[in-house]
Amino acid sequence: MNTHQGGKAFGQLKSQQEEKLDSINQAFLTDDKYAEEEELASKLEQFKKKYMEFDLNDKGEIDLMGLKRMLEKLGLAKTHLELKKMMSEVVGGSSKDTISYNDFLNMMLGKRNAILKLILMFEGMGKEQEQKETGPPSRKTFSDLP
Repeated sequence: MNTHQGGKAFGQLKSQQEEKLDSINQAFLTDDKYAEEEELASKLEQFKKKYMEFDLNDKGEIDLMGLKRMLEKLGLAKTHLELKKMMSEVVGGSSKDTISYNDFLNMMLGKRNAILKLILMFEGMGKEQEQKETGPPSRKTFSDLP
């Protein structure tokens, strides 16, 4: 058996994962618990894309390295301990060392504000903040007065 992962095999793996995630999304769409959620279908599609971006262990889960890479990509390097704490927050304190897509959706749609959820929610806002000038405010002169 050839264990070398070719591009085609990788593509098939990704599409299988996407199908699996789509079926999980379907379950969430028909779940009464989320019936009140606005624009649930488009949120689920965004979450799926974000999740697949960092699902690095080929098992359909985000492992510690995937989480580390996700945060580094966002410019937020974390220590191993911080990563473990964030992960246990997402998976509900269990000692699992991966975040399943269900865990991820429960975090993103749930009421609990996990650190990772806050980071992902504010990721877009953070980019806007960066454009603002940093440093001391420019010196005002009399001509600046109204």
